[in-house]
Amino acid sequence: MSGRRVPLPASLVRRAVTAVLRGERRDALVSVTFLGRDAMRRLNAEHTGRKRPTDVLSFELTDPAGRAVGDVYICPWVARREARARGVPLRQELLRLVVHGTLHALGREHPEGEGRTTSAMWRRQERYVDALA
Repeated sequence: MSGRRVPLPASLVRRAVTAVLRGERRDALVSVTFLGRDAMRRLNAEHTGRKRPTDVLSFELTDPAGRAVGDVYICPWVARREARARGVPLRQELLRLVVHGTLHALGREHPEGEGRTTSAMWRRQERYVDALA
């Protein structure tokens, strides 16, 4: 144990990932890791070239048997800023990021910019968040 407080109960993270996997009718293994600001900044720089922390990064992988495997990394520090800006509770924003990251890990995509929050993926994400809230 690192001594740090986990930002969401592990049971809620598991429930959210399981709900998305069932809803998407996918058999996959998805890990969710919460990172501090500096660790997320390094990971984001390494994989996207952006030298700033981001709220969520997802990686869509496949194991040797062909099964989908996804890694989701969430930064509570950035999530806290986003939650304040949107006027939503931090817990809801973190849950949204778990769902969002899981959808990305399963290969779902959304446009950048204006169309992001009206995209099919965003609408799907919000249905999961509402159901889990």
